[in-house]
Amino acid sequence: MLAMNYRGPYRVRADYKPDPVIEHPGDAIVRVLRSCICGSDLHLYHGMVPDTRVGHTFGHEFVGEVVDVGRDVQTLKAGDRVLVPFNLFCGSCFFCQRELFGNCHNTNPEATAVGGVYGYSHTAGGYDGGQAEYVRVPMADVGPYPIPDDLHLDDAVLLTDALPTGYQAAEMGDIHEGDTVVIFGAGPIGIFAAKSAWLMGAGRVIVVDEVEYRLEFVKRYAQCEVVNFREVNDMAEHIKKMTDWMGADVCIDAVGGDAAGSIAQTLTGRLMKMQAGAATVLHWCINSVRKGGNVSIVGVYGPTFNAVPIGNVVNKGLTIRANQASVKRHLPRLIEHIREGRLNPKEIITHRVPLEEVADAYHIFSSKLDNCIKTVLIPPSAREVQAVNASALH
Repeated sequence: MLAMNYRGPYRVRADYKPDPVIEHPGDAIVRVLRSCICGSDLHLYHGMVPDTRVGHTFGHEFVGEVVDVGRDVQTLKAGDRVLVPFNLFCGSCFFCQRELFGNCHNTNPEATAVGGVYGYSHTAGGYDGGQAEYVRVPMADVGPYPIPDDLHLDDAVLLTDALPTGYQAAEMGDIHEGDTVVIFGAGPIGIFAAKSAWLMGAGRVIVVDEVEYRLEFVKRYAQCEVVNFREVNDMAEHIKKMTDWMGADVCIDAVGGDAAGSIAQTLTGRLMKMQAGAATVLHWCINSVRKGGNVSIVGVYGPTFNAVPIGNVVNKGLTIRANQASVKRHLPRLIEHIREGRLNPKEIITHRVPLEEVADAYHIFSSKLDNCIKTVLIPPSAREVQAVNASALH
């Protein structure tokens, strides 16, 4: 099969790998119909996450059609269309029973924190991902979610991570009616967090980024205020000035360790790797939120150390919440929002690229070229399926 192949920082290519096979009676094999490049993939692409191995296939956002199942699989059959949450989870451990699917205790032998994640570093289990023609899906009775007939595939693929993560970012902020919410990062997660903040009762939403086309996009899509941090001398002071010197009620980190905006943080966190990524946005969140406010973190940082102003957290009485999104918990509500027209995820897709051109797709997305917001990869086998389906209609 054709698949994305990681060859080292800033080096990926489309290559041929063996087709995945059933390795366990609970497995399914899924033919990929859509996959995405995520901002979290860029942390791997930039060499920011430890134990990202040459030859690995990225991609934790994908939807597809079941082509084979193991003998123990009860809920799926060949031909079913499914969206696959980025978390691998068992459904029965202490954490899964509490719907903390991103912290499953049984799917990642490499760590006791995060559970398994498709297409990520081996610190997240080393499972091959969906930027390929086929994927092995373990525990197929638990993770995959049938795609309703009235749900567009482009909406479905954004339900595997980007939309639920943005939604949970807002949820973890514990937004109350009328709150001022500041979101750092105008990528897909930040865009969806801004949209979700309104659904949860925010009275004011402000998004911070440095890329003008992204700021213009989120301003239109989420009807929010925007700030270009390159035009600001002191981020915390600027947010306080915008909020009558109180600070925001909620600050959301939707950036992670690749953040720009601080020479010292970039040097120690991104170049010298003395920290697990640049903690620039963590500082901005902690220092921009009001006393007694909430900080929500969904940006990705490599394990395990970052220099953050913990004294400010204590003295300001802040609540900090962070996690990988528990995707499946959010799906019924998010599908309802899509059906009712309150959310239209597919509107953020700006690029649809053949899987064969994955190297160019990563370069465009990483370098923020061509006004790119979200990239969807289409495998050749998916194009063949679509052609057959189209011909059957005539």
